[in-house]
Amino acid sequence: MAFRDFPADPAEIDRNPAVERLMTPNGAGRPDNRLLHRLGREIVSGVFPADTRMPDEASMLDSYGVTRTGLREAYAQLTAKGMIVAKTRVGTSVTPPSFWNMLDPDVLLWHLDAKPLDEIAMSIYPLRRMVEPGAAALAAQVRTDAELARLEQAYEQMKSSGRDEEALIMADLRFHLEIISATHNPFIGAFNTLLNTVMRRTLSLGWRGVESAALKPARLLQHFDVLEAIRQQNPDMARMRMEILIDDSLQDVVEALEADNRERRPAGRKRAPGKA
Repeated sequence: MAFRDFPADPAEIDRNPAVERLMTPNGAGRPDNRLLHRLGREIVSGVFPADTRMPDEASMLDSYGVTRTGLREAYAQLTAKGMIVAKTRVGTSVTPPSFWNMLDPDVLLWHLDAKPLDEIAMSIYPLRRMVEPGAAALAAQVRTDAELARLEQAYEQMKSSGRDEEALIMADLRFHLEIISATHNPFIGAFNTLLNTVMRRTLSLGWRGVESAALKPARLLQHFDVLEAIRQQNPDMARMRMEILIDDSLQDVVEALEADNRERRPAGRKRAPGKA
């Protein structure tokens, strides 16, 4: 398998501003956002169920110890995210989840904070299976040399990460984000926000499953195969290889979840007679 010489100095490769912006921590934890994030998490977790009214303004001000301006600013942002709606003489109500903007980074983070990680992981893989193979095929057709170089760099960073799990996960994430970005399609590119937010959590599960099954070299090779198909500008091959990578990655997540369940099982608990 041919592979281009990798630049000795990573600085020789131009960074992708869109990907760098996604991977750079933002100011979501600033004090002025605390009320927004608390209310968002409480709505997602069901403290304030869908199709029910929020407490009146006086009660909210008393419960949360905030100013009227602060509460109204939080409500304005939750409204923009589709999570609440205010009606005259009715009050403010929580909307059904189908109205929520699930591509909004805050809404995604609130789900990650409020929902079990296994539930999030098993929900995201069908979406990845629908989006990423097609994105890889399109990237193979329209990618530039600069975009190919960034993909190669991300793969090389994965390969050289050794036992540094954080470095491996960030390089893996960068690899997938660069492919989406290389489609040059703003609608497909919108999924990068979702992938960046969710995959930061779920990739750790997948690579843990890989380590337990000693499959890390195989998964690295699968990433190289996707890269090679994009380098050769072969869309059918890129699509097929990305499908295989995502399918096998899902199995890695399943393996990690099963391992976690085995560890949580009480030591003295035995299987019933006759059970395999």
